[in-house]
Amino acid sequence: MTEKPLILAVDRNRHNLKLMTKYLGHEGFKTLGVSSIEELDQAIETSEGVSLALIDLSGFDQGIWDRCDELNRAHIPFLVISSQRSSSLQQDSLKHGARGLLLKPLEIRELIGYTRTVLGE
Repeated sequence: MTEKPLILAVDRNRHNLKLMTKYLGHEGFKTLGVSSIEELDQAIETSEGVSLALIDLSGFDQGIWDRCDELNRAHIPFLVISSQRSSSLQQDSLKHGARGLLLKPLEIRELIGYTRTVLGE
């Protein structure tokens, strides 16, 4: 039996974080949910086994991009989630190593589809 992929879910909104980890769990993924920069720093530091990170930018300051750079250096692919669509956000996401940008409100099928695509499933 193969090991289930571990998804690092990052969202300041604890309710949304709980929903995201719940849906990912229903799809067979293991999840680690974090809602602060400090928790994210700790997760990156002990990132062994993380297959993918889902980063919701809402509520974070520009320091979140430094964490995205760290994920990139740790060879952890990640997707950025945002409620706004702009070419500068798209460019920033790609510049910091994101594999894609998902717009809120999220469609669960879209989230799962992107997750599986990035994981190569």
